[in-house]
Amino acid sequence: MAEEIVFYTNPQSRGAIVHWMLEEIGCPYSTELMVYGQNMKSAEYLAINPMGKVPALRHNGTVVTETAAILAHLADAFPAAKLAPPAGQRGAYYRWLFFVAGPCDAAMSNKSVGWEPAPDMQPRFGYGTYQLTMDTLEKAVSGKRYIAADYFTAADLYVASFLNFGMMFKLIDRRPAFEAYVQPHIERPASLRTQQKLEALMKG
Repeated sequence: MAEEIVFYTNPQSRGAIVHWMLEEIGCPYSTELMVYGQNMKSAEYLAINPMGKVPALRHNGTVVTETAAILAHLADAFPAAKLAPPAGQRGAYYRWLFFVAGPCDAAMSNKSVGWEPAPDMQPRFGYGTYQLTMDTLEKAVSGKRYIAADYFTAADLYVASFLNFGMMFKLIDRRPAFEAYVQPHIERPASLRTQQKLEALMKG
């Protein structure tokens, strides 16, 4: 019996990252398009995600929210796709998945609204400073094709998505190391298919 996956998303959201992950796995899934505003705040959807945000996933009765958690769940649920290193070899994989979910996301979000903690406040923030966060990520990808194994994993998908989005919207500088790392990943067939599907969803 096929595993039922219902994917709640909006093409102009972090859901695009999960969309790419689903295409990499190649599993069947149905898409519930959520519209910003009343649709995402409806009682029906709040029962799925009380935050009223996307993405969210319902997989065989289990609800998963938060992008990194969804990626990790799917990688474990579909091991044949080999999007996670073997158990016991996941230190770097978990490190970079959650580095993007935590420090990177917070640093870029704050930068997008023109705010950064004052020097005396920086110890209270997991990312410290935007500059430190980007420098750390640059060191992690410099000279590497993959960030957590010797093959493509969900950590690469997440890091490449984050960097590509940030550079596209000029929230992240186009450092040579970032561009060299991102380009081969966003040219993967599953990524290109995702872009086509996102464009179709935006057109309605």
